This record gives sequence, structure tokens and C-alpha cells, in this order.
Amino acid sequence: MENFGTDEYFMRLALSEAKSAGEKGEIPVGAVIVGGGRIIARGHNLTETLQDVTAHAEMQSITSAAQCIGGKYLTDCTLYVTLEPCQMCAGAIYWAQISRVVWGADDPKRGYRAMGGHLHPKTTTTNGILATECEKLITDFFKNKR
Repeated sequence: MENFGTDEYFMRLALSEAKSAGEKGEIPVGAVIVGGGRIIARGHNLTETLQDVTAHAEMQSITSAAQCIGGKYLTDCTLYVTLEPCQMCAGAIYWAQISRVVWGADDPKRGYRAMGGHLHPKTTTTNGILATECEKLITDFFKNKR
């Protein structure tokens, strides 16, 4: 796997964001966007806090990254997210033209691949980075909710 050490490092930061979400009662999904070798945005789910179904970790970090760089296109950026993006987030990733998406846990029920979504044709993906830790965070959250 390309840049595995770097991918693991940034996924750990995304996991930290996910844990922050879980502590707030949000579904524990976190994201980090890296551009030019530095973190330009971090985010986590805020759907309950903001009472906004679109306030996913990816959406929060994409908005923050665009503000950071002063433009809407995030070409040459990598999005690290703990859970496979949903179809809505895949659409935002597409329009932002993010170059690379790296996720931890697959989402076979609600992930963009299961729902027929697509990323930008130039976007590359890597999945399964720290998958066990990412899956455990989500699984434990829902076990405690039920």
C-alpha cells in the first residue's frame, strides 16, 4: 500500500476526531483533510448537535478545507475518514475534486459504493486503513445505544 505509514498516521487523527464525535453522542465518524503535506481541516459528525442531516464528518471537513485554502476545489488533497463515505458525501467529494480518499471501515449498507454513488474520475481510493479500530468504534457506539 502506498504511503501506509503516512496513511496510518492521518487515520489515527481521524479516529481522534471520531472519538470526539462519540463523546458528544454523535455517530463516531471523523475526518482529516491533508493538502501540501499539512492538515488543512479536521471534522467529525455533528448531525445531532446541529440538527442537520448533512453535517457529516466529510462535509464539515470539506467546508473547513475550502475556507482554509480560499477556494472550493480540493485538488491535490487527501481526505482521511474513518467510515466509507455515504452517497451524499461522495457527491461533495466529487464536486470538490478531492484527489484521494482514504477510509478505515467499509460501510456495506450505506456506503457510496453500495448505493451506486461515484467519486470524481480522477479520485483514487484506499480503504481498510486501521479498519479494525474504525469498525470497533462504530460497533461499540451502537452496542451502547441499544
